[in-house]
Amino acid sequence: MEPTCADLADICEGVAFIGETLGPLFAHDPADEEVAGLYDALAALDPAAAGEEWPLGDAAGATRALAEMARGLADGADDALVWEYRRLFVGPGPKAAPPWGSVYTDRDGVVFGAATLALRQWMRESGVERGGAESEPEDHVGTMLLLMAWLARHRPELLDAFLADHLLPWTPHFLGIVEAASDHPFYRGLAALTRTSLEGVRAARGLAVEEPRFYR
Repeated sequence: MEPTCADLADICEGVAFIGETLGPLFAHDPADEEVAGLYDALAALDPAAAGEEWPLGDAAGATRALAEMARGLADGADDALVWEYRRLFVGPGPKAAPPWGSVYTDRDGVVFGAATLALRQWMRESGVERGGAESEPEDHVGTMLLLMAWLARHRPELLDAFLADHLLPWTPHFLGIVEAASDHPFYRGLAALTRTSLEGVRAARGLAVEEPRFYR
């Protein structure tokens, strides 16, 4: 029997909170007005208190990651934060940490690769509409975290398949690259917080995740 939101009541709200909080930080440039309030809220957090209340992940790990993020936001969403986001995820020029799954799992290292097409087919077969710009591959990490949140709230019966088959196989590898490549404490903390959160989700659902071959 497929799980319902009642069956997943212990994690649905936590999964949605994680996706809705972290997804926009990957999906939007820090200079975008759409996320200004989120950065203000993060800058005002007490990392110790927030880490203790952070859902599903390791509280000590969440606290350390939030403290690193707060250190990076000491001056607000400033130019250094904006330029680091663009260096990591956008360009111009080679991106230090491309935010699409297929770049890491496709032999040719391309966007709109096999992982993108597999996710697109799964969404179509499951009746899940895509969000974001049509020009953006569906396997962008920010888009996928937001989709995770939407599934937790609206289609929880699809959540486990999405996590095990599409999100969790590649994100730990990607987040390790972000953490190693970043020169800014905010993005090192964001990568660490996302990793501990997703590991908490995986453990809470008891999911077995097969790691793909990585080409980058």
